[in-house]
Amino acid sequence: MTVNRFEIDEPLVRSLVRAQHPDLADLELRPVAGGWDNQLWRLGDHLAVRLPRSQRAPSLLHKEQRWLPVLASRLPLPVPVPVRDGEPSALFPMPWAVTTWVPGEPADRIPISRGPHAAETLAGFLRALHVRAPAGAPANPKRGVPLGAVATEFEQKLEAVDAGVEVADVRSVWNDGVTAPGWNGPPVWIHGDLHPANVVTSAGTLSGVLDFGELCAGDPATDLAAAWLLLPAGTASHFFASYAIADDATVRRARAWAVLRGVSLIGIGQAAERGLPGGQPTWGSAGRATLDRVLAAG
Repeated sequence: MTVNRFEIDEPLVRSLVRAQHPDLADLELRPVAGGWDNQLWRLGDHLAVRLPRSQRAPSLLHKEQRWLPVLASRLPLPVPVPVRDGEPSALFPMPWAVTTWVPGEPADRIPISRGPHAAETLAGFLRALHVRAPAGAPANPKRGVPLGAVATEFEQKLEAVDAGVEVADVRSVWNDGVTAPGWNGPPVWIHGDLHPANVVTSAGTLSGVLDFGELCAGDPATDLAAAWLLLPAGTASHFFASYAIADDATVRRARAWAVLRGVSLIGIGQAAERGLPGGQPTWGSAGRATLDRVLAAG
Protein backbone atom coordinates (compact mmCIF):
# COMPACT_ATOMS: atom_id res chain seq x y z
CA MET A 1 0.00 0.00 0.00
CA THR A 2 1.31 3.43 -0.94
CA VAL A 3 0.12 6.12 1.48
CA ASN A 4 -0.22 9.63 0.10
CA ARG A 5 1.80 12.47 1.57
CA PHE A 6 -1.15 14.29 3.15
CA GLU A 7 -1.79 13.93 6.84
CA ILE A 8 -5.48 13.22 7.31
CA ASP A 9 -6.37 14.71 10.66
CA GLU A 10 -9.55 16.08 12.21
CA PRO A 11 -8.99 19.73 11.21
CA LEU A 12 -8.56 18.66 7.57
CA VAL A 13 -11.67 16.48 7.54
CA ARG A 14 -13.69 19.18 9.30
CA SER A 15 -12.51 21.76 6.77
CA LEU A 16 -13.44 19.54 3.83
CA VAL A 17 -16.93 18.90 5.15
CA ARG A 18 -17.48 22.56 6.01
CA ALA A 19 -16.34 23.72 2.57
CA GLN A 20 -18.41 21.29 0.51
CA HIS A 21 -21.26 20.14 2.79
CA PRO A 22 -21.76 22.95 5.31
CA ASP A 23 -25.06 21.51 6.53
CA LEU A 24 -23.07 18.57 7.98
CA ALA A 25 -20.16 20.58 9.37
CA ASP A 26 -21.34 20.79 12.96
CA LEU A 27 -21.87 17.06 13.42
CA GLU A 28 -19.53 15.27 15.79
CA LEU A 29 -16.44 13.93 14.00
CA ARG A 30 -14.26 11.09 15.29
CA PRO A 31 -11.69 8.78 13.68
CA VAL A 32 -12.34 5.08 13.15
CA ALA A 33 -9.52 2.55 13.42
CA GLY A 34 -8.70 0.34 10.44
CA GLY A 35 -9.17 0.95 6.76
CA TRP A 36 -6.85 -0.15 3.97
CA ASP A 37 -7.36 2.07 0.94
CA ASN A 38 -9.48 4.69 2.69
CA GLN A 39 -9.38 6.35 6.09
CA LEU A 40 -12.73 6.45 7.83
CA TRP A 41 -14.18 9.13 10.12
CA ARG A 42 -17.57 8.83 11.78
CA LEU A 43 -19.74 11.88 11.20
CA GLY A 44 -22.59 12.24 13.66
CA ASP A 45 -24.59 9.11 14.46
CA HIS A 46 -25.55 8.01 10.95
CA LEU A 47 -22.81 9.05 8.51
CA ALA A 48 -19.12 8.46 7.75
CA VAL A 49 -16.45 10.30 5.76
CA ARG A 50 -14.14 8.18 3.60
CA LEU A 51 -10.90 9.70 2.34
CA PRO A 52 -8.47 7.87 0.01
CA ARG A 53 -5.00 7.13 1.28
CA SER A 54 -3.68 4.79 -1.43
CA GLN A 55 -3.03 5.32 -5.12
CA ARG A 56 -5.83 3.04 -6.22
CA ALA A 57 -8.40 4.27 -3.70
CA PRO A 58 -10.05 6.97 -5.85
CA SER A 59 -10.97 4.49 -8.58
CA LEU A 60 -12.38 2.05 -6.02
CA LEU A 61 -14.37 4.84 -4.40
CA HIS A 62 -15.78 5.87 -7.77
CA LYS A 63 -16.92 2.30 -8.37
CA GLU A 64 -18.77 2.22 -5.06
CA GLN A 65 -20.38 5.59 -5.77
CA ARG A 66 -21.57 4.28 -9.14
CA TRP A 67 -22.91 0.87 -8.15
CA LEU A 68 -23.73 0.67 -4.43
CA PRO A 69 -26.82 2.89 -4.67
CA VAL A 70 -28.08 0.47 -7.34
CA LEU A 71 -27.44 -2.67 -5.29
CA ALA A 72 -28.12 -1.57 -1.71
CA SER A 73 -31.91 -1.53 -1.88
CA ARG A 74 -32.12 -5.28 -2.42
CA LEU A 75 -29.43 -6.33 0.06
CA PRO A 76 -30.71 -7.64 3.42
CA LEU A 77 -27.83 -6.20 5.49
CA PRO A 78 -26.69 -2.59 5.95
CA VAL A 79 -23.91 -1.44 3.61
CA PRO A 80 -22.13 1.96 3.39
CA VAL A 81 -24.22 3.70 0.74
CA PRO A 82 -22.67 6.91 -0.68
CA VAL A 83 -24.89 9.90 0.05
CA ARG A 84 -22.61 12.86 -0.80
CA ASP A 85 -19.65 13.31 -3.13
CA GLY A 86 -16.48 15.12 -2.11
CA GLU A 87 -14.61 16.88 -4.89
CA PRO A 88 -10.82 17.31 -5.15
CA SER A 89 -9.71 20.72 -3.93
CA ALA A 90 -6.73 22.70 -2.71
CA LEU A 91 -7.32 21.19 0.72
CA PHE A 92 -7.28 17.58 -0.50
CA PRO A 93 -6.43 16.67 -4.09
CA MET A 94 -8.52 13.50 -4.41
CA PRO A 95 -12.23 12.71 -4.46
CA TRP A 96 -13.79 11.55 -1.22
CA ALA A 97 -17.25 10.59 -0.02
CA VAL A 98 -19.82 10.77 2.74
CA THR A 99 -21.61 7.44 3.24
CA THR A 100 -24.10 5.93 5.60
CA TRP A 101 -22.59 4.55 8.80
CA VAL A 102 -22.88 0.77 9.32
CA PRO A 103 -23.02 0.05 13.07
CA GLY A 104 -21.22 -2.90 14.61
CA GLU A 105 -17.71 -4.11 15.43
CA PRO A 106 -15.29 -5.37 12.76
CA ALA A 107 -15.18 -9.17 12.79
CA ASP A 108 -11.37 -9.24 12.94
CA ARG A 109 -11.76 -7.73 16.43
CA ILE A 110 -15.05 -9.24 17.58
CA PRO A 111 -15.44 -12.55 15.69
CA ILE A 112 -18.79 -14.14 14.95
CA SER A 113 -19.88 -16.52 17.70
CA ARG A 114 -23.47 -17.40 16.71
CA GLY A 115 -22.45 -19.66 13.86
CA PRO A 116 -25.76 -21.02 12.55
CA HIS A 117 -27.47 -17.63 12.70
CA ALA A 118 -24.57 -15.92 10.95
CA ALA A 119 -24.40 -18.70 8.36
CA GLU A 120 -28.03 -18.15 7.41
CA THR A 121 -27.58 -14.38 7.42
CA LEU A 122 -24.49 -14.55 5.19
CA ALA A 123 -26.21 -17.01 2.84
CA GLY A 124 -29.21 -14.71 2.50
CA PHE A 125 -26.98 -11.71 1.81
CA LEU A 126 -25.01 -13.52 -0.89
CA ARG A 127 -28.09 -14.98 -2.55
CA ALA A 128 -29.43 -11.45 -2.85
CA LEU A 129 -26.12 -10.11 -4.19
CA HIS A 130 -25.27 -12.97 -6.56
CA VAL A 131 -27.62 -12.10 -9.39
CA ARG A 132 -26.68 -11.69 -13.02
CA ALA A 133 -24.65 -8.51 -13.47
CA PRO A 134 -25.36 -6.08 -16.32
CA ALA A 135 -23.08 -5.82 -19.33
CA GLY A 136 -21.46 -2.66 -17.95
CA ALA A 137 -20.52 -4.18 -14.58
CA PRO A 138 -16.84 -3.85 -13.68
CA ALA A 139 -14.40 -6.72 -14.09
CA ASN A 140 -11.55 -7.46 -11.69
CA PRO A 141 -8.36 -9.29 -12.71
CA LYS A 142 -7.98 -10.83 -9.23
CA ARG A 143 -11.57 -11.53 -8.18
CA GLY A 144 -14.28 -13.67 -9.75
CA VAL A 145 -11.83 -15.07 -12.30
CA PRO A 146 -10.65 -18.64 -12.97
CA LEU A 147 -8.23 -19.72 -10.25
CA GLY A 148 -5.47 -20.20 -12.78
CA ALA A 149 -5.41 -16.43 -13.28
CA VAL A 150 -4.24 -15.95 -9.68
CA ALA A 151 -2.05 -19.06 -9.35
CA THR A 152 1.17 -17.03 -9.32
CA GLU A 153 -0.23 -14.80 -6.57
CA PHE A 154 -1.12 -17.88 -4.52
CA GLU A 155 2.34 -19.39 -4.84
CA GLN A 156 4.06 -16.11 -3.95
CA LYS A 157 1.91 -15.55 -0.88
CA LEU A 158 2.23 -19.14 0.30
CA GLU A 159 6.00 -19.05 -0.08
CA ALA A 160 6.15 -15.80 1.89
CA VAL A 161 4.23 -17.18 4.89
CA ASP A 162 5.06 -20.89 4.88
CA ALA A 163 6.51 -20.87 8.40
CA GLY A 164 3.91 -22.49 10.64
CA VAL A 165 1.58 -23.24 7.70
CA GLU A 166 0.75 -26.78 6.56
CA VAL A 167 1.98 -26.08 3.07
CA ALA A 168 1.25 -29.47 1.52
CA ASP A 169 -2.32 -29.52 2.81
CA VAL A 170 -2.97 -25.93 1.77
CA ARG A 171 -1.58 -26.59 -1.69
CA SER A 172 -3.74 -29.73 -1.97
CA VAL A 173 -6.87 -27.66 -1.32
CA TRP A 174 -5.69 -25.11 -3.88
CA ASN A 175 -4.98 -27.71 -6.54
CA ASP A 176 -8.36 -29.35 -5.97
CA GLY A 177 -10.04 -26.00 -6.63
CA VAL A 178 -7.94 -25.33 -9.71
CA THR A 179 -8.88 -28.69 -11.24
CA ALA A 180 -12.58 -28.34 -10.43
CA PRO A 181 -14.89 -27.47 -13.33
CA GLY A 182 -15.04 -23.71 -13.83
CA TRP A 183 -18.03 -21.41 -13.48
CA ASN A 184 -20.35 -21.91 -16.45
CA GLY A 185 -23.07 -19.45 -15.53
CA PRO A 186 -23.37 -15.77 -16.37
CA PRO A 187 -21.16 -13.34 -14.44
CA VAL A 188 -22.90 -12.42 -11.19
CA TRP A 189 -22.31 -9.51 -8.83
CA ILE A 190 -19.71 -10.36 -6.18
CA HIS A 191 -18.36 -8.35 -3.27
CA GLY A 192 -14.85 -9.66 -3.94
CA ASP A 193 -13.27 -9.00 -0.54
CA LEU A 194 -15.27 -10.69 2.20
CA HIS A 195 -12.76 -11.06 4.99
CA PRO A 196 -13.23 -10.30 8.72
CA ALA A 197 -12.17 -6.63 8.58
CA ASN A 198 -14.79 -5.94 5.90
CA VAL A 199 -17.84 -7.09 7.85
CA VAL A 200 -19.24 -6.04 11.21
CA THR A 201 -20.87 -8.02 13.98
CA SER A 202 -23.46 -7.31 16.64
CA ALA A 203 -24.73 -9.68 19.34
CA GLY A 204 -22.42 -12.39 18.03
CA THR A 205 -23.67 -12.48 14.46
CA LEU A 206 -23.13 -10.81 11.11
CA SER A 207 -24.78 -7.39 11.04
CA GLY A 208 -23.29 -5.44 8.11
CA VAL A 209 -20.95 -5.60 5.12
CA LEU A 210 -18.32 -2.94 4.33
CA ASP A 211 -15.81 -1.94 1.65
CA PHE A 212 -17.16 -2.76 -1.79
CA GLY A 213 -14.05 -1.45 -3.54
CA GLU A 214 -13.41 -4.86 -5.15
CA LEU A 215 -17.03 -5.16 -6.35
CA CYS A 216 -17.17 -6.85 -9.73
CA ALA A 217 -18.91 -9.45 -11.87
CA GLY A 218 -17.70 -13.02 -12.09
CA ASP A 219 -17.63 -16.43 -10.38
CA PRO A 220 -19.49 -16.41 -7.03
CA ALA A 221 -16.96 -18.88 -5.58
CA THR A 222 -14.77 -15.89 -4.67
CA ASP A 223 -17.41 -14.72 -2.19
CA LEU A 224 -18.40 -18.20 -1.01
CA ALA A 225 -14.93 -18.50 0.52
CA ALA A 226 -16.46 -16.40 3.31
CA ALA A 227 -17.90 -19.64 4.71
CA TRP A 228 -14.40 -20.29 6.13
CA LEU A 229 -13.12 -16.71 6.36
CA LEU A 230 -15.96 -15.40 8.52
CA LEU A 231 -17.88 -18.22 10.16
CA PRO A 232 -16.87 -20.34 13.17
CA ALA A 233 -15.45 -23.81 12.64
CA GLY A 234 -17.98 -26.42 11.60
CA THR A 235 -20.47 -23.89 10.22
CA ALA A 236 -19.64 -24.01 6.51
CA SER A 237 -21.98 -26.91 5.78
CA HIS A 238 -24.86 -25.00 7.36
CA PHE A 239 -23.99 -21.98 5.23
CA PHE A 240 -23.99 -23.94 1.98
CA ALA A 241 -27.26 -25.65 2.88
CA SER A 242 -28.80 -22.20 3.41
CA TYR A 243 -27.23 -20.74 0.25
CA ALA A 244 -28.62 -23.80 -1.58
CA ILE A 245 -27.40 -23.01 -5.11
CA ALA A 246 -23.70 -23.99 -5.05
CA ASP A 247 -22.72 -27.26 -6.73
CA ASP A 248 -19.73 -29.39 -5.68
CA ALA A 249 -17.36 -27.74 -8.17
CA THR A 250 -18.25 -24.27 -6.87
CA VAL A 251 -17.62 -25.36 -3.29
CA ARG A 252 -14.22 -26.76 -4.31
CA ARG A 253 -13.30 -23.47 -5.98
CA ALA A 254 -14.55 -21.57 -2.91
CA ARG A 255 -12.24 -23.60 -0.65
CA ALA A 256 -9.31 -22.67 -2.91
CA TRP A 257 -10.24 -18.98 -2.72
CA ALA A 258 -10.41 -19.36 1.07
CA VAL A 259 -6.84 -20.65 1.35
CA LEU A 260 -5.61 -17.87 -0.95
CA ARG A 261 -7.30 -15.28 1.26
CA GLY A 262 -6.05 -17.05 4.38
CA VAL A 263 -2.39 -16.87 3.38
CA SER A 264 -2.91 -13.27 2.24
CA LEU A 265 -4.23 -12.30 5.67
CA ILE A 266 -1.35 -14.08 7.39
CA GLY A 267 1.12 -12.12 5.28
CA ILE A 268 -0.50 -8.82 6.17
CA GLY A 269 -0.43 -9.79 9.85
CA GLN A 270 3.26 -10.65 9.60
CA ALA A 271 3.91 -7.25 8.03
CA ALA A 272 2.42 -5.65 11.14
CA GLU A 273 4.69 -7.77 13.36
CA ARG A 274 7.69 -6.49 11.43
CA GLY A 275 6.53 -2.89 11.51
CA LEU A 276 6.13 -2.73 7.75
CA PRO A 277 3.72 -0.33 5.94
CA GLY A 278 0.29 -1.81 5.32
CA GLY A 279 0.48 -4.33 8.15
CA GLN A 280 -2.68 -5.08 10.13
CA PRO A 281 -2.06 -6.76 13.51
CA THR A 282 -5.43 -8.51 13.74
CA TRP A 283 -5.36 -10.05 10.27
CA GLY A 284 -2.76 -12.76 10.86
CA SER A 285 -4.84 -14.67 13.39
CA ALA A 286 -7.88 -14.34 11.13
CA GLY A 287 -5.89 -15.88 8.27
CA ARG A 288 -4.64 -18.78 10.37
CA ALA A 289 -8.16 -19.46 11.64
CA THR A 290 -9.32 -19.56 8.02
CA LEU A 291 -6.75 -22.20 7.07
CA ASP A 292 -7.58 -24.23 10.20
CA ARG A 293 -11.27 -24.26 9.28
CA VAL A 294 -10.69 -25.26 5.67
CA LEU A 295 -8.27 -28.04 6.55
CA ALA A 296 -10.45 -29.35 9.39
CA ALA A 297 -13.35 -29.64 6.95
CA GLY A 298 -11.29 -32.02 4.82
